[in-house]
Amino acid sequence: MHNTPRGNRLHIALFGRRNAGKSSLINALTRQDLAIVSPVAGTTTDPVYKSMEIVPLGPVVVIDTAGLDDEGELGLLRVEKSLAVLAKTDLAVLVLDGGKEPGHWEEEVAKQCHARKIPLLLVINKSDLAESPAVKSGQLQQSLQAVGVVNVSALTGQGIGDLKVALVRYAPPHWDEQTLAGDLVSPGDTVVLVAPIDLAAPKGRLILPQVQVIRDLLDHDAMPYIVKEREMKECMASLAKRPRLVITDSQVFLKADADTPPDVLLTSFSILFARYKGSLEALVSGAKTLLELRPGDRVLISEGCSHHRVEDDIGSVKLPRWIRQHVGGEIEFEWSSGHTFPRDLSSYRLIVHCGACMLNRREMMARIMEAGQAGVPIVNYGVAIAALQGILPRALSPFPLLAEQFLAGEEC
Repeated sequence: MHNTPRGNRLHIALFGRRNAGKSSLINALTRQDLAIVSPVAGTTTDPVYKSMEIVPLGPVVVIDTAGLDDEGELGLLRVEKSLAVLAKTDLAVLVLDGGKEPGHWEEEVAKQCHARKIPLLLVINKSDLAESPAVKSGQLQQSLQAVGVVNVSALTGQGIGDLKVALVRYAPPHWDEQTLAGDLVSPGDTVVLVAPIDLAAPKGRLILPQVQVIRDLLDHDAMPYIVKEREMKECMASLAKRPRLVITDSQVFLKADADTPPDVLLTSFSILFARYKGSLEALVSGAKTLLELRPGDRVLISEGCSHHRVEDDIGSVKLPRWIRQHVGGEIEFEWSSGHTFPRDLSSYRLIVHCGACMLNRREMMARIMEAGQAGVPIVNYGVAIAALQGILPRALSPFPLLAEQFLAGEEC
């Protein structure tokens, strides 16, 4: 429960007015005092993320948001941040005070969930009170286009079991069945993973994308070999049979390409994450724009986490340098990190995004969709590096149709 990365967890977000009982509901679900509860309206001021386990869903993230009816200038900003959580929400839970009729706040959440195709579950709280419920649940479910409705009392625990069943029932189907590389191998296949140990590598451990790929390969009964780039040639020579696949860190693409036989599939961790967390097709399409950049263009480099930047950081140093070298002139770069993603993307010629290992798939897809709506192409680190080094078709060898489309697009 504790070690599953947040980006791999189902994200369940609770919305509702102040004092509807969202925080109390989280405490009732977990049987712990995880959320601060107070009769004072507006106790929760910012989205709060809580990792937990819901059987049989497994590890999930439950997001407690500020009240939808918060007031004043600061209150409106809190509401805005609450609604922004929908970008990463897999299942939305709208909590209603059973003694109050729903209004435009609830309708706005339902409208946005419907537009984003997020399943919406209604929870009518405070069912233990004499004046509850004031709402006819059947009519409400129909008017808000909810997948289901549950009556509960966070105070007494009434209906909490039904709520857990509903969360399992209405979670998006197959949300956890995606694979990073398992569909590219067969049981018994050998896979060589190239993992450089440089200044950016965390001391004493591998980075998250590498760990997740290793686990995924083991889950599919493949046999991964992990080497540094300077050991790769010796590793290949020592294997009794050719590996099915080589997966490399994007920063040593050229070295890995030189040491990988032409008949062995080659790709990168970042390209696998482009498919796993978003749309590889969209990101490969963005590579065409990358190669067409001109001096003076504005480029946004966006990362899904806020990490300590080292001397030769990939996002702030290496990629800008490689892009400037390709363009032959100055590019106007801007950066965003963590959950911050600019609202207005229209001024950018291109967005270059990280591998999104710390984002869930819905949030990364939301960013890709926002870029598309603004008419701005988007590419990720691995795809961008391979394109700049002239080996993207080779790096897409596990995905031949995409490689062919990229080559056809370049010829056009």
